[in-house]
Amino acid sequence: MILSYMRTIFLYLVLILVIRLMGKRQIGEMEASEFVVTMLVANLAAIPMQDGGIPLYSGLVPILTVLGVELVLSSLSLRSIRLRRLLCGKPVILIENGRVLQENMRATRVTMDELMGHLRDKDVMDVQTVQYAILETNGTLSVFPYPKEVPAAAKDAGIHPKERYLPVTIIEDGYLFRENLACAGKDEAWVHRILGEYRAGIANTWLLTVDKADHVVWLGKETNG
Repeated sequence: MILSYMRTIFLYLVLILVIRLMGKRQIGEMEASEFVVTMLVANLAAIPMQDGGIPLYSGLVPILTVLGVELVLSSLSLRSIRLRRLLCGKPVILIENGRVLQENMRATRVTMDELMGHLRDKDVMDVQTVQYAILETNGTLSVFPYPKEVPAAAKDAGIHPKERYLPVTIIEDGYLFRENLACAGKDEAWVHRILGEYRAGIANTWLLTVDKADHVVWLGKETNG
């Protein structure tokens, strides 16, 4: 039983490493070839997990082989447009100048219900307000309304909003990130001064952030009961 647990944990860690090596896009929007590789790796790992009589290397060898093929094809696709088109396909225009291209819809097997659903996700209700809608190779729909249908940006309205800065996390869940203090230009004396203003300590701080404009956000831990 202990051996079975150890095999499962080991294969779990190997899968995490494989997915990390394949790139972050594997977790989100995947191409067809990437989806196939992910499914293969999961199935190959499940076999030695379930059957303790199968040697561990019998699962590792196919997993590493699939990973190697994926990395090689990814490298080659960066250099060859033809191979990239073969593996990933190419974007297809579904709406052009407010007109649905029915032939392209049939070629990509996208129904009007699916198209309208994607448009609603983009807050678009009327097809005729769309100048271009493009089905990308990863299955997402890029929507470009006519310029007159796009909400005015701040610069178009003559508004000059304040510049925003990325906050730096100083404390999270009671842990002080000392390496982030240098990035924020602060020291531990500053931390204790800020915590003193909130009558708090590091241990009971859930979140403390600061940005370049010295805007501080402090959240305390919630107490049970």
